[in-house]
Amino acid sequence: MTHRVLLVAAALVTAYSATLPAQVYPAKPVRIIVPLVPGGNLDIVARAVAQRLGEGLGQQIIVENRPGASSLVGTQYVAKSVPDGYTLLAMANTFTAVPAVIANPGYDPVKDFTGVSMTCKVAQVLVVTPTLPVKTIRELVALAKARPGELSYASSGNGSTGHFAAELFNQKAGLKMLHVPYKGNAQALVDIIAGQVMMMYDQVSTSHPHVKAGKLKALAVTSSTRSNLFPDLPTIDEAGVKGYEAITFNGLLAPAGTPREVLSRLQGEVAKVVAAPALRNNFLERGVELTASGSPDEFTAYIRNEVAANAKLARNAGIKAQ
Repeated sequence: MTHRVLLVAAALVTAYSATLPAQVYPAKPVRIIVPLVPGGNLDIVARAVAQRLGEGLGQQIIVENRPGASSLVGTQYVAKSVPDGYTLLAMANTFTAVPAVIANPGYDPVKDFTGVSMTCKVAQVLVVTPTLPVKTIRELVALAKARPGELSYASSGNGSTGHFAAELFNQKAGLKMLHVPYKGNAQALVDIIAGQVMMMYDQVSTSHPHVKAGKLKALAVTSSTRSNLFPDLPTIDEAGVKGYEAITFNGLLAPAGTPREVLSRLQGEVAKVVAAPALRNNFLERGVELTASGSPDEFTAYIRNEVAANAKLARNAGIKAQ
């Protein structure tokens, strides 16, 4: 009888222990790993969300920068972390292009991670050097078709957001252009202003001051809706290349195997944070639209779709893994 009581008691303790993490989460500080250096859009959004997320969760949220190897160091670190909800990854959409441009990234973006939530969307803008004789997307397409392979576009590197945005445009419009990769956006913009390269897909916040100063011409934005920084500028879809969209986005991921209850708690709190009017308006002024996914599963599915779409785009465009 005593042995039987002990077995029942042990079973009850085991059952209680199995539910305990979800009930008390978070019981200690949560870390968000930013795999890039401080100061960029990913870092700024992560820190803004983290501050208010900590208030909702009742725990400190520590944002830790682990840059290196084009974000691979920090991403690999989270992929190998314990899936308990205490180590998260702040990611940008280049995360979904990794299998297409890096042969051995050290992690699988689909198998090693699960979604928490998207945190923001950012439109890009197609800017051209002032001397290029075009004012609209239709005029650009006509010029590119008349001079196949002659028009050049810059990007911040092979497999970057701007690179994929340009190749998506080329495929949908039936164009061939020359890719000129840089090690970052800053020098690329300088060369476009100087006329050494003809165009670039850049984040709206970065190019906005140059367009206002007349140093660059803006033709259209890459999002499905117009940008508040360029309210009079059409989307590329509106301008004639139907079905085109190439936004940048940020989000939070957790290691695969993280309990569903933990993911749901995190997603719910993120949704509250990004819906706060004061914070939303502050970021909208920079061209950043804070937004949350409807559920962790929704964001996981979004990531899977982006990985597949980027792999297909890379194959069709001949973008090689390095």
